[in-house]
Amino acid sequence: MITLIITLFIIGYLFIAFEHSIAINKSGSALLLGVLCWSSYALLSHDSDITTGLSHHLASISEIIFFLLGAMAIVELIDAHDGFDIITDAIKTKNKRKLLIIISVLAFVLSAVLDNLTTAIVMATIVKKIIPEKNDRYFFIGLIIISCNAGGCFSPIGDVTSTMLWVSNKLTATHMMSRLFLPSLVSMLVPLGIGLLKMKGEVESIETKNEENTISKKEKTLIFTMGISALLFVPVFKTLTHLPPYMGILFGLGVLWIVTELIHKRKSSFDKEKFSVSHAISKTDVPSVLFFLGILLAVACLQEVNILNNAATYLNETIGNLKIISTCIGLLSAVVDNVPLLAATLGMYDFPTDDQFWLMICYCTGTGGSCLIIGSAAGVAVMGIENISFSWYLKNISLLALTGYVSGFVIFLLQNQLWI
Repeated sequence: MITLIITLFIIGYLFIAFEHSIAINKSGSALLLGVLCWSSYALLSHDSDITTGLSHHLASISEIIFFLLGAMAIVELIDAHDGFDIITDAIKTKNKRKLLIIISVLAFVLSAVLDNLTTAIVMATIVKKIIPEKNDRYFFIGLIIISCNAGGCFSPIGDVTSTMLWVSNKLTATHMMSRLFLPSLVSMLVPLGIGLLKMKGEVESIETKNEENTISKKEKTLIFTMGISALLFVPVFKTLTHLPPYMGILFGLGVLWIVTELIHKRKSSFDKEKFSVSHAISKTDVPSVLFFLGILLAVACLQEVNILNNAATYLNETIGNLKIISTCIGLLSAVVDNVPLLAATLGMYDFPTDDQFWLMICYCTGTGGSCLIIGSAAGVAVMGIENISFSWYLKNISLLALTGYVSGFVIFLLQNQLWI
């Protein structure tokens, strides 16, 4: 059974990786992979309580799905009201190098305040508005994924893995931020520096359509401010209520829904529909959400049959060196979801709060996922928004991400040797 599930996962992974070559949408492959893995487990296992395990994993996956849908809907709503023009109008430069620096630094900072998934969606939407040439835009988005994962790594609310370590009392917020900020920054700056060498010239201006604008400047500013505030309020909501982040994002979406209904109630039926939350939800990339669902279901099956736990145990018994193990777990998180990997690691080790091992795991699982586009929630979300192929990212971004990952880890080791 274990061999069959691993084989199915590898085959499904190859179908996803070569999506464009075989002309089969990755969402279909991912959904089929998730169902086949669990079906194999159900048919070949003697466990009579499989549905309980599936329901448990689905509950966790649903939290991510609802958060993703809510964040996408808010971003689409801001976009429908031309709210992102406030940011794009503020970016005056057309120089590709300057623009790459601005976008990467902004993604790094925002992901620490929001989270890497939400920031990736916002930044990808902004880049889509200012860079018309596809290859340049893809490259910018690749750097956005790296920057978002790096920025989310050192913040207790910036990434699911850092939040898990914080909530489980493995790392305190101040220790995490003080010890991981520099390595995270380096893991972003090194790929950015290499990327700047490849960039030259200026971006072309995007032709704006001369459509009648029924949105006033006041309405645009209001929805932009409320939308960004709703995203920023999520970690505050979580801290105050101790409820999962998806509840915070649904709260923000509900408030925006009521506000947009009120400010557009006197407009024509066409305009009310165009600027409604219902329309924004209809424009969200549902295939990408289903792809995310399929991938997480497949990885959950690997976790349920203890493949991930056994892999972690094998690393511990054969390697032993915690630095090498942390590095391997980080690279493994580029292939499978980092959440079950971290969960397995939490169960294997019992180091005290703020131990160096937990810092290494936090850095490695947070930034290692950037090495492949499906290795992080930010990458999966952006993959859907821009339809970037697995192979394009592998050829153009993966080596940059790996270089940043290794560079940041070296800085982490040096920093902890010199730390007084």
